[in-house]
Amino acid sequence: MSLFLSGKIAVVTGGTRGIGRAIAEALLEAGASVAVCGRTPAGVESAVAALARKTNAAIIGQAADTRNVDEIRALFQLVDREFGGLDILVNNAGVGVFGSVAELSLEDWRQTLDTNLSGVFHCCREALPRLRNRGGGFIVNIGSLAGRNAFAGGAAYNASKFGLNGFSEAMMLDHRYDNVRVSSILPGSVETGFGGGRSGGSSGWKIAPEDIAEVVLAVLRMPARTLVSRVEVRPSKPAR
Repeated sequence: MSLFLSGKIAVVTGGTRGIGRAIAEALLEAGASVAVCGRTPAGVESAVAALARKTNAAIIGQAADTRNVDEIRALFQLVDREFGGLDILVNNAGVGVFGSVAELSLEDWRQTLDTNLSGVFHCCREALPRLRNRGGGFIVNIGSLAGRNAFAGGAAYNASKFGLNGFSEAMMLDHRYDNVRVSSILPGSVETGFGGGRSGGSSGWKIAPEDIAEVVLAVLRMPARTLVSRVEVRPSKPAR
């Protein structure tokens, strides 16, 4: 793989498993130095060790819940100390709690909105000054087709992802002249354990996490004159 990201520094939230881990690995293979976060120290330690064995690029990690402003601030301060800047932020951390509005608890609602929407805001607030100090960079938000298509039982998740689309578009308009390119990637069904689905193995039809990582790389490869603002990604042949 071309090392077209050599010298670049990236943060991937939720980078210890699933889509986030595949993105982190792809960025490392493209030459970037990468910091990942996850909610548990053990999960972060395991992911960093595994990624370090597979690449010569620099990988660090720290436990951080995107809902927690202090933990996110500490994550970006770690990146400052270890890498000295930031060029790419991939907001991937997310949760899925599903049920009808009558069934959702207040905690279900808050956890979903605070992680999937407010957590992205917390990370972007830390990233934007750092990106501008580097003369620009990328923010890639991993959304969902559930941000365009509501479904029964998805009230909290749909609200968070519809909101993320609006937030991403407004941020793109706010900061495009700061040379910060904001992109949203909206996957359909991905082969991960997210939302209680299968983890490992293959359904035979779902998108692989590595496929989403390839889309991220494609966005980052675009010339400076071109912004890919939104990409929708679907399984080619979903189950009937």
